[in-house]
Amino acid sequence: MVVKVGSSSISGEQVAQIDPLVDALASAYARGAEVILVSSGAIATGIPFLSLDGRPTDLATQQAAAAVGQNVLMWRYQTSLDRHDIVAGQVLLTAGDLENATPRSNAQRAMERLLGLRILPIVNENDTVATHEIRFGDNDRLAALVSELVGADLLVLLSDVDALYTRPPQLPGARRIDHVPFADDLAGVELGDIGAAGVGTGGAGTKIAAAKLAASSGTAVLLASTANVAAALAGAPTGTWFEPAPQQAG
Repeated sequence: MVVKVGSSSISGEQVAQIDPLVDALASAYARGAEVILVSSGAIATGIPFLSLDGRPTDLATQQAAAAVGQNVLMWRYQTSLDRHDIVAGQVLLTAGDLENATPRSNAQRAMERLLGLRILPIVNENDTVATHEIRFGDNDRLAALVSELVGADLLVLLSDVDALYTRPPQLPGARRIDHVPFADDLAGVELGDIGAAGVGTGGAGTKIAAAKLAASSGTAVLLASTANVAAALAGAPTGTWFEPAPQQAG
């Protein structure tokens, strides 16, 4: 399974959510699951160490924040994983790496070897070099591409919201969507942001797009809140389930 967590869920005031997230990952790992974590948060984590008031707007400072934050982020994850005697492996990619044959093959081979060695890969976008992606990309799409790369059975997209709604859940008349058939284009859904303003780059739109991308390659997708990650990874009813494409006979 591939689990994606956003910046707003594990940085700043929400940094304490790292331990419960790791506990849920460790429980799945203990059951024998092969687990990959796709984690945003490098820039958001690095901001306080650069004495900045908020997310930088210029590329060079974003890259500097990412370089510092990625180091701190991996230290936080490994410190938490030490409680379960699990070792993490850092994998930094750009979306472009997974769209070109040679780097894609290299990434696939490395990821499969890490899983075979029972190492927990932690994937993030390589923000220090990804000039286009750092401005317009998002790790929801990267998580979907990683799911396709390893042939994942399940992609779990975590956010601050517990499910997909017909409109932003704070608005009147918003109805929760529990199940999305593969062919459903969700044409009636009014999109709004998912995540705290100012630190993340994703929203409901990016999660729907990522879910459809992963589902089209045969991976089931669950959109759930980071607070409910233990239930989500244990198979309890929670969040919004996106059906994968039907398997072809033969």
